[in-house]
Amino acid sequence: MNSTALDETDCQEEISTQHSEPPCPGKSAGRPRAADKEARQQALLHTAGALFLEKGYSKVSLEMIAREAHVAVRTIYVKFGGKAGLLKAVITSGRAHFFEGMQSMETDPRPLEVILRDFSLRFLELLTQPKSNQLYRMVIAESGTSPELAESFYQAGPLRTRTELARFFNRPDIRSQLRSELSDEMLAVHLLNCILGDGMTCLLFPNEVMVAPDMLQARVTQGLSLFLHGVLR
Repeated sequence: MNSTALDETDCQEEISTQHSEPPCPGKSAGRPRAADKEARQQALLHTAGALFLEKGYSKVSLEMIAREAHVAVRTIYVKFGGKAGLLKAVITSGRAHFFEGMQSMETDPRPLEVILRDFSLRFLELLTQPKSNQLYRMVIAESGTSPELAESFYQAGPLRTRTELARFFNRPDIRSQLRSELSDEMLAVHLLNCILGDGMTCLLFPNEVMVAPDMLQARVTQGLSLFLHGVLR
């Protein structure tokens, strides 16, 4: 992703998927501070994400996003390379919110089960958000006519998650606890399936309300127990 600085004359740049009221910092003299640039970027991502979910990927243009976010279309191209890159950034930003503060799984010294429980709770909380269901359904509905949509979604979401888990399972101290015939990739997919359960039903009959924390805890406990029972030596 191009990291060229954003146009300093724009009032807002990017939108946050974590704030219901997007920030709108005023224009200041001189070079914008890093915090101001980050706030404008999060504002742009928030606006783009809201428009994608409301109208669908194919019906949203960069001109529409730029108008709503009060930025130049050129700014979006410079920073994200186009609409697919912008969607990828929206997904990456939303994912980062749920894993904020979690230590890297490649270096976390805690026991295997503790690390996986921490990851699983955050992951399940992310995937049970009503907006996550909307995003999945949008990708499924439009990927046939907009293949770049599916590719951006896969790279920013499923592929990144599986890659991070595979690296974790490949740690020598972790690998030594697991059945040797199971590949790192297979372990990653199996864990996600155990935690998610009947994902297709969730997509076909999405829950419009948040899942209660105690229910998430119970699902993680059961899913993690099933996973560990099948993969530990």
